[in-house]
Amino acid sequence: MPDLASYLVFFLVVALTYALLCLGLALQWGFTGLFNVGVAGFFAIGAYASAILTGPDYPGQFGGFGLPIPLGWLGGMAAAAVAALAVGALTLRLRQDYLAIATFGVAVVIQLLALNLESLTGGAFGLGFIPRPLFGRFGSSTAFNLFYLALMTSLVGLVWLALEALVRGPWGRVLRAIREDETAAEALGKPVFRHRLESFAIGSAVMGLAGGLYASFTGFIAPQDFQAILTFQVWAMLIVGGAGSFAGAVLGAVAVWALWTASGALIDQLLPAAFQVRGAALQIVLIGVVLAATLVLRPRGLIVERAALSARAADGR
Repeated sequence: MPDLASYLVFFLVVALTYALLCLGLALQWGFTGLFNVGVAGFFAIGAYASAILTGPDYPGQFGGFGLPIPLGWLGGMAAAAVAALAVGALTLRLRQDYLAIATFGVAVVIQLLALNLESLTGGAFGLGFIPRPLFGRFGSSTAFNLFYLALMTSLVGLVWLALEALVRGPWGRVLRAIREDETAAEALGKPVFRHRLESFAIGSAVMGLAGGLYASFTGFIAPQDFQAILTFQVWAMLIVGGAGSFAGAVLGAVAVWALWTASGALIDQLLPAAFQVRGAALQIVLIGVVLAATLVLRPRGLIVERAALSARAADGR
């Protein structure tokens, strides 16, 4: 029982990390219609920036600044936001599929840079000994994980409330107008490109914060932590939870991560060791089935956007 409780705490910390990624993507896609398939890239930027700023002096590598951990998280957010501004200035005039291809290419480039820039990222060996907040004050890893769960819950709540406040105001109404009909929004004199760029940068900053928190929790990061499958997982979480709802983003993150980990445990238990690598592909198939079922049965996700509910009520449905 203690082992189960310890694993549940670890599970929730990872799920809340995904929830932050989903919140950033919900702002970009759910409220602005930006088809960002580069989630893993901005997650990686936040993680590496935070690790470099807070980590020890790595021999022969850039970094070792030893800054306080919260400054590392802020640095991860800033690095992801600056990268998003640079990428967005070049790509956000593209539409839908073309934007998706461009952002996916950016994520691949970022992972390749992480793999090859050994003097900055440690290359394939990654970066270790990343400081973990107050780690020495806890008598066990379970106690530290409980503390980190409380920290993650607080930060996810703060980000959630901040994004809700943004989208409820005039800025958020312009985002919805852009999502529904960009041409009409532009005809009304709204600065469409500026709003798209701001949404892209803010959403990516949230993804960068998730990366910094992930690095501080694990104490080690490597390029394999930021593969394209991570972007697929985050998109599945958002679609299942509800793209137009921040509550749906958090719920989808927890639900899909629970399904992913449970299916992985079943594969480990049921399949022989020789077939487990191939069997891992069944996890992706299962998530694909869940996505298809969601799109057929609940196309707006588990939690429907409030604006959509109001429209249904007005139509008498």
